[in-house]
Amino acid sequence: MPAKCNVVTKAGQANFRLSFVLVLFLWYGAAMMKENRTYSAAANHSPWMVKSHKREQNAQQFNKVHKGRGAVSNDSGRFEPLQRAIFRDGWADGRNLDAQSERLRTEVTDEFPKSVLTRNKSPDVPFDRSVNPYRGCEHGCVYCFARPTHAYMGLSPGLDFESKLFAKPDAAAILEAELSKKNYKAAPIALGTNTDPYQPIERERKITRSILKVLAAHDHPVTILTKSRLVVRDLDLLVPMARRGLVKVALSVTTIDRNLARTLEPRAAMPQRRLDAIKLLSDAGVPTGVMFAPVIPALNDHEMEHVLAAAAHAGAQSAGYILLRLPLEVAGLFEEWLEEHYPNRKNRVLNRLAALRGGRLNDPRFKHRMKGKGLEADLMKQRFGNLCRRLHLNQRPIELKTDLFRPPAGDQLGFDFDVSAA
Repeated sequence: MPAKCNVVTKAGQANFRLSFVLVLFLWYGAAMMKENRTYSAAANHSPWMVKSHKREQNAQQFNKVHKGRGAVSNDSGRFEPLQRAIFRDGWADGRNLDAQSERLRTEVTDEFPKSVLTRNKSPDVPFDRSVNPYRGCEHGCVYCFARPTHAYMGLSPGLDFESKLFAKPDAAAILEAELSKKNYKAAPIALGTNTDPYQPIERERKITRSILKVLAAHDHPVTILTKSRLVVRDLDLLVPMARRGLVKVALSVTTIDRNLARTLEPRAAMPQRRLDAIKLLSDAGVPTGVMFAPVIPALNDHEMEHVLAAAAHAGAQSAGYILLRLPLEVAGLFEEWLEEHYPNRKNRVLNRLAALRGGRLNDPRFKHRMKGKGLEADLMKQRFGNLCRRLHLNQRPIELKTDLFRPPAGDQLGFDFDVSAA
């Protein structure tokens, strides 16, 4: 009998130990889930590889705000079969990820296309051809409609778009060769339609300047749109072109609020510096305008009067505005940005934007995508028109001359001047 009791006692001790270990394991697992809450409730896939059509919600992802960057994530583009996103899995404290993010640096890759002149037939823009010296843009504007183009390169429209750039060092030579073709007819070439021609790397690369030297040498008209004060560096080229009616420049001013600008457009010039550029260009005789773009409902739309008045005071002669566009991946990136920086305004911003877009966040149709539709869109158009009349903006159109164009002659890839010289 005593031996039997001894056996029961040992079995009870073993069960107790097993139960204790099980309870401890369950408690630890519950604590991890409560702390992180990052596991996908939808997929049975590996947490590191989730099919792109089952994108995890922002609250489930581990995103770090990179100083000087606009996007808060770097998810794979729409053409990738698998979407990769960094998130906290509960096994690390995030310090390794933080260390990697601190080392995020801008990388520039040279590319050598056969053509740099891009043509379009859009009824929404006042030009039919453009040149983009760079792919990607270091300004990091989170709302940039050009972000989805990085997916064509197998890169992310998120952080990759603003940190992995492509430059076209031979753009000026290629452009001159295209201008020399017998069937070429001159019309204003637009710079800055996709990415900013005066983004920070232009300070060293000077590709935009070399393009301007080609256009100036052959009296070809050009329009420039930028957020950078660096444009005044090229006044020595712009002023003579302006005297011949060959150039006009517009500065994009999204807000006067420095704090909003710092998060919305982290590496673009501060608003006051853009206004300074308008004044310097205008005082030098270069026709200058302002673009209040994009208009973001419930975030910067109330600043329209302040921005246009400040630009007019600085010497702007023309003005325009564009409603926020959120094509493809930009919609998710912008929602993440709102959640990170303005969570209390997120729903209001998106709801008002949808009201201006016929119930959708983005309307890609021609004649609708730039201004929106509906009562509020009509009121915004009237408000803008009244402001322009009061501030004497858009009083007369600025037409650039095309009859002065002189096609390049001789060896089209050889310049009679050094386009790379500053």
